[in-house]
Amino acid sequence: MSQERAASPLWNPYAGGVALGIVLFLSYYLSGAGLGGSGGVARVATFAVDQVASQQVDRNPYLARMAGGDANPLNHRMVWMLLGVIVGGFVSGLLAGRLRVETIKGPAVGTRLRWALAFLGGGFMGYGAGIARGCTSGQALSGGAVLAVGSWAFMMMVFAGAYLLAYPLRRLWN
Repeated sequence: MSQERAASPLWNPYAGGVALGIVLFLSYYLSGAGLGGSGGVARVATFAVDQVASQQVDRNPYLARMAGGDANPLNHRMVWMLLGVIVGGFVSGLLAGRLRVETIKGPAVGTRLRWALAFLGGGFMGYGAGIARGCTSGQALSGGAVLAVGSWAFMMMVFAGAYLLAYPLRRLWN
């Protein structure tokens, strides 16, 4: 019989923000670049496409920059950052007693619909990250830290969109 231990309390959001700021500073200091996730995902996806259709990678200017010729798209700091986020999140959840398989949803949404909407939203976010030349973490954290106007405009629109959609969609979560 296994005993499930109680989950650790969540971090204070201000302490979490300070810790994230320190990690962002260290990222710039140690690697010369900020944080982000879409670059690592794009490189892993490019590697996968290169394994099955390398001629397509060589014909696409975006993909060819990462894997054209003999270049290995996995040989980049963003791939290591992505791996670190996945492993770090897993270890953090394990140590805090919060590691479990679950689908968090409101009572008005079934599990299948929740997963379908999550994948649809993720697809839109991925497409948007490609258009914006960076994901929300890269735009908000790294771009905001260097006072990039486009990043600040992006985040204002993210919050505006969230506020506009929060009211009509709240019934799905209550």
